Amino acid sequence: MTNIQYINTPEQLAALCEHIKKAPWLALDTEFLREKTYYSKFCLLQIATPEWVSCVDPIALPELDTLFDAIYNPAIVKVFHSCHQDLEIFYQMTGKVPSPIFDTQVAAPLLGYQDNPGYAMLVSSLLNINLNKAHTRADWSKRPLSKEEIQYAADDVIYLCQIYQIMLKKLAELGRADWLKHDFKELENPNNYQVVPEKAWLKIRGKNKLTGKQLSIVQTLAEWREITAQAENRPKTWLLRDELLFDMAKLQPETVADLENIRSINERTVHRYGKKLCELITKAKNTEPQPQQDKDKTTKKNQQHEAILDILTALVRIRAEENSLNPTILATRKDLEMLMLNEEEGCPLLHGWRYSMAGKELVGLLKGELLFGIQADRLSVIEKQ
Repeated sequence: MTNIQYINTPEQLAALCEHIKKAPWLALDTEFLREKTYYSKFCLLQIATPEWVSCVDPIALPELDTLFDAIYNPAIVKVFHSCHQDLEIFYQMTGKVPSPIFDTQVAAPLLGYQDNPGYAMLVSSLLNINLNKAHTRADWSKRPLSKEEIQYAADDVIYLCQIYQIMLKKLAELGRADWLKHDFKELENPNNYQVVPEKAWLKIRGKNKLTGKQLSIVQTLAEWREITAQAENRPKTWLLRDELLFDMAKLQPETVADLENIRSINERTVHRYGKKLCELITKAKNTEPQPQQDKDKTTKKNQQHEAILDILTALVRIRAEENSLNPTILATRKDLEMLMLNEEEGCPLLHGWRYSMAGKELVGLLKGELLFGIQADRLSVIEKQ
């Protein structure tokens, strides 16, 4: 069993920071709680290299500035698995995102794994170890943590160290070590971890069915809900569920009494926020909604579009086979549809290794700059003369 340092005093933290400064890379993971708060409650930070492993107790320590200063050193690679929530905590604590980043979940598809593979699956596949799941739902805010809980948390970075080294070797052997630079750089964008209340409505499902006053009300209430949840540090669904936003948009209550008649609302919400909600709804009814980004009706798919998608799919299959990848890892049909319909935002084929492997050619085909032909019984991409 690996010797795990549990860091809960300033003296221990200072010594750990000295170790960190000497490391070329660190495996990192966090434990947190978010069931009853808007912001994640930071409960534990696990750090490891092949030589040592530490669990840092942010609840016990008076300050973490020196720790973050050491970790944020740009000469040190920060290794995570599925890093978004971890980096969200880092950003929440410091207002910055560390770099450079290596994410094993992002790298795995280049080694033949499915998109977004789980950590336990990679540990099983690469190390032939089945992770203990006994403490998956542990309350990481309670103290003291048991030895079993500390070992469970530490295992996440102990095995991450081993996975990272195996992946680096395999990527180098395949000549793909640099393919992920753009993908990892995207993870370092602070915008990924900022919540803009004015755009909160964009994440609500079913909004595309609303127009006019109803859409304006949902947009206004979603913004208020986000701001209030942040200010009170409470889950936003504890304030208003999405279903209630739609009910209020349809019924458009003007008074607190009207609000009370909505079946899905509770008395506490009416008592605490009723007057404010009615004011917001009244104002929203007289405000033009923010426009939705609806697809142009002229770009609605037809048989010609389906045929084009089939051709694009053929190229994806060829390039995937050449690189020993599952074609759906390179591009799904939905990805190709986004490319065909010029929905550039969020299209993975326009960025990183996917662009280099197939995206550039696919764009050339769509623009008519490249042609698909048959040469020596093989499909080939031919430059238009």
